[in-house]
Amino acid sequence: MKGIILAGGTGSRLFPITRGTSKQLLPVYDKPMVYYPLSVLMLAQIKDVLLITTPTDMPQYQRLLGDGSQFGIKIQYKIQEKPAGLAQAFLLGEDFIGSDNVALVLGDNIFYAPGFSQTLLNASQRESGATIFCTAVNNPTQFGIAQIDDNGDVISIEEKPEKPKSNYAITGLYFYDNDVVQIAKDVKPSARGELEISCVNRAYMEKKKLKLEFLGRGFTWLDSGTHDSLLESGTLIQALEKRHGYKIACLEEIGYTNGWLSKESLLKTAKSMKGTGYAEYLENLVK
Repeated sequence: MKGIILAGGTGSRLFPITRGTSKQLLPVYDKPMVYYPLSVLMLAQIKDVLLITTPTDMPQYQRLLGDGSQFGIKIQYKIQEKPAGLAQAFLLGEDFIGSDNVALVLGDNIFYAPGFSQTLLNASQRESGATIFCTAVNNPTQFGIAQIDDNGDVISIEEKPEKPKSNYAITGLYFYDNDVVQIAKDVKPSARGELEISCVNRAYMEKKKLKLEFLGRGFTWLDSGTHDSLLESGTLIQALEKRHGYKIACLEEIGYTNGWLSKESLLKTAKSMKGTGYAEYLENLVK
């Protein structure tokens, strides 16, 4: 399975902070925001990743992440000249996806829950159909909303409905089989001129090939695209890391735990950050 991170756009909700840098490069406590969605793909055992971003921001991502070898993965890059909806990711990534299945995660989404790794592995191992992740929210008019029947099947999907049929928001994480490329090609632009991901999900729903994973109590999902949510995300990560003594979305640790990195690679990265708490954390992993 391949993985795509969509890290384009202008980040206009965060102006003036994002006048000079990409939203997904902003810090969320002790790591760049993009580390968090990338960690989700790595926890799903995905090693081949495509990062889609703007022409202006691409050099910054390449400087930060390189080719991914320091995490035990392979990262490629693709320019998105103009944002045209989430489903555009599959058109831009068609050659990268090839004949594989693919996961898409939004670059400003943060997920955290005990046991989430197994949920991700279950989704990545499904050979056909699509998997979406839903969680209950207080403000359903701000999200894509899934209506679910008594059997737990999705029976309708609406994008930011004025009168929501449920409060189950569809998060920015999606797993698809290879049919998604052709489905995305068949999607027509919406009234706002975008290729909506809801249309892709609806196509799978109509074929009865849409699987829903419900993220219940104890699960944290944050869209870090506003000033308040960015601060909330950083505060949450700080509290969790200080309380439990481990780092969330430490890419080197995930690569090491997955068996993709050697102790020597881990220590090499630690040496390059000598004098920081992050370096000390990596050194302690080896010890």
